[in-house]
Amino acid sequence: MSEEPPTVHVIDDDPSVRDAIVGMVNSVGLRVRAFESTQAFLHERLPDGPNCLVLDVRLPGLSGLDFQNELKKTDTPVPIIFITGFGDVPMTVRAMKAGAVEFLTKPFRDQDLLDAIAHALDQDRVARHERAELSTLRQRFDSLTERERQVMTFVLAGKLNREIAAQFGTSEITVKVQRSRVMRKLQAESVIDLAHIAAKLDSGASK
Repeated sequence: MSEEPPTVHVIDDDPSVRDAIVGMVNSVGLRVRAFESTQAFLHERLPDGPNCLVLDVRLPGLSGLDFQNELKKTDTPVPIIFITGFGDVPMTVRAMKAGAVEFLTKPFRDQDLLDAIAHALDQDRVARHERAELSTLRQRFDSLTERERQVMTFVLAGKLNREIAAQFGTSEITVKVQRSRVMRKLQAESVIDLAHIAAKLDSGASK
């Protein structure tokens, strides 16, 4: 199943700014959607492809910076490029610390915005791939029985089959079977692969 083309979303309450950015983005062959408010953006479903958001800092109601915090709480955060006519250092620092891709002060060069958009879309493309990979790993891990998960923990701790068997009060052959099931279900070729999978699962759980 092929991925949808990338989409640039623009939120700015100034129609002239929206139109200018839409025209600029269209000129390089990218799909773009424009909104006058964060509420209008939230009412639309994100396309199933790489996305990024060009967001004005000063908006009626929820500010761009506050909206950034709201988006961070969602399951699919969108890379944000802030634009503003009233930028200052504390505001820029706050936005960048919260994960903004870029912070551009009006008037900015068209190329600076296009470069930031390209970077943001690449970032989201990578993040989407990582989320899909993590989802697959979680499904595989969920297919393990409780005993198989216990065996996996001991294997990752460097325990030998006979040591694991002694721990459970079972035979070494039984542990070998359970260990092979863990490797097969998680599609791990080696203990090193298994360790990498466990690290990805732990990292994903902490996010």
